[in-house]
Amino acid sequence: MPTTPFSSLKIYLVEPSSMQAQLVVHMLEKLGVRQIRSFDKANEALSEMRDSPPDVVISAFYLPDMAGTELVCAMRTNSSLEWIPFILISSETRPQVLEPVRQSGACCIIAKPFAIEQIQRALTSVLEQIAPLEEQELDEEVENLRVLLVDDSVMSRRYIRHLLEGMGIRHIFEAENGKDAVTALADTIFDLVLTDYNMPEMDGRALVEYIRTQSWQTEVPILLVTSENNQGRLAAVEKAGVSAICDKPFEQSNIRDEVIRALRR
Repeated sequence: MPTTPFSSLKIYLVEPSSMQAQLVVHMLEKLGVRQIRSFDKANEALSEMRDSPPDVVISAFYLPDMAGTELVCAMRTNSSLEWIPFILISSETRPQVLEPVRQSGACCIIAKPFAIEQIQRALTSVLEQIAPLEEQELDEEVENLRVLLVDDSVMSRRYIRHLLEGMGIRHIFEAENGKDAVTALADTIFDLVLTDYNMPEMDGRALVEYIRTQSWQTEVPILLVTSENNQGRLAAVEKAGVSAICDKPFEQSNIRDEVIRALRR
């Protein structure tokens, strides 16, 4: 088996279909992955993870003992498993069903049918996520940036904070919704605002409009990080003055690049 950037990855595959599991394993082996363990049930995988954590988990959505959404949520609530990258492979397309996976900070959602190139891209995202801190730093000034992170999902905030800290950003303030963000903006100067779209009290669009028209920080860059797929709503946010939009789930390199672009604006 050739040595590739993925050769050192230890992967747990959770897939009840033997044919589907064989297909994924074959693709992983072609990409140079040498350590692959397959499980047909989520609980078996979780039990093994606690004893011997993998570098990444690849899972189907429909499992015999729980859904893929429940598996990733179980991982995110376990301190020893919460930062393990998660890749979902599924034919499920309903946004409301996939939302928990998007909010959990999944690396990637791969739709069936899929090709080896999609697996390769997902594993590349995994390598970016688990790269050593010194390779993730932007520059010496990044640690002084003050970032306001606005999202009603606790799991999503924790995951994005983890990525930002991996980039070297140290001063991260959190708000559960736009209303709390308004309070924070009144008291603290920020270099960047990262906000979700769908939130109670005040959503992302209303927050962007407030910042651009009423806040004393009208020029602060705003990055929308969201699973919202309604193009009309997203167009309204762009019109309101958002600096950039990044979809959930996202590759770490994408959010890194958007943060750099937003700050340069």
